[in-house]
Amino acid sequence: MTTAALTAGLERIPDQLGYLVISEDGVLASAGELENDEHTAGVMMQMVRTASRFRLSGSAEPPFKRMSVILEDFVYTVTVSGQKVFVVKRQNNQQEPISV
Repeated sequence: MTTAALTAGLERIPDQLGYLVISEDGVLASAGELENDEHTAGVMMQMVRTASRFRLSGSAEPPFKRMSVILEDFVYTVTVSGQKVFVVKRQNNQQEPISV
């Protein structure tokens, strides 16, 4: 699969600051603030491996398809598809709660 096919659509995500496409072999594609960020790729893959251990009893389905890591200024959205992990770093545009 070509790099363009792997990253199709990732660059059009609103407020994205960068992305990673990762496999068990390492980073397949990267851009923006996550370009060549092997450290973040390793941390995200470890989080995916850890979360994948939590299965509902009797379920053959993976325990999750998407995971969000929410920090004050930005959000990492992690999506598992096939044998690849897609990580997108976005601005955190969290709204303040409304008090009534």
